[in-house]
Amino acid sequence: MKVLVINGSPHLHGCTDRALHEVEQTLHTNGIDTERVEIGTKDVRGCIGCNYCREHRRCVFNDIVNETAPKFAEADGLIVGSPVYYAGCNGQALAFMDRLFYSTSGTIDKTMKIGAAVVSSRRAGSTSAFDEINKYFTISAMPIVSSTYWNEVHGFTAQDVEHDLEGLQTMRNLARNMAFMIKAFAAARTESGFPQQERSSFTSFHTEG
Repeated sequence: MKVLVINGSPHLHGCTDRALHEVEQTLHTNGIDTERVEIGTKDVRGCIGCNYCREHRRCVFNDIVNETAPKFAEADGLIVGSPVYYAGCNGQALAFMDRLFYSTSGTIDKTMKIGAAVVSSRRAGSTSAFDEINKYFTISAMPIVSSTYWNEVHGFTAQDVEHDLEGLQTMRNLARNMAFMIKAFAAARTESGFPQQERSSFTSFHTEG
């Protein structure tokens, strides 16, 4: 059982990394493997809605998104971490998620993969970023993992996060809940299978001219 961890921060040893590290350690303790992908230092551009992926089953921009897609396909869960910039996720994280989810909509069955958002902020704006990430999961039949507080840590540096004892506690509880859900869902899939997902209807609203 494995969780793919996406770090959207350009600071490889910053606050977001510290939060994710706490989650990863606890997942390992609970028998779940992890793989980290760092995207914050990559050149990631946004989706242009060209639908190249519909025919070619990969994004037209051959970068970290296409490299990550097979890892996402194999994972039982996905954690996306982002710093908070102007009360929202950083641009690279959103561009990456837009393209990862859109370009794999016909190739990766995300049903019942477990999703979790992790955000870090100095002071405020974290819940907006938290909501942004969770929307990718809720449109993809991916259950969201909760914790004992919103999945966030606070600090300006990784050293500051060390003093956010409740934030680190939240990360550990998040990881334990995620490990439990992954194991429970695996057992349920073996016993009775996952719920049927209807996808035949695709309604676009428009006005007749």
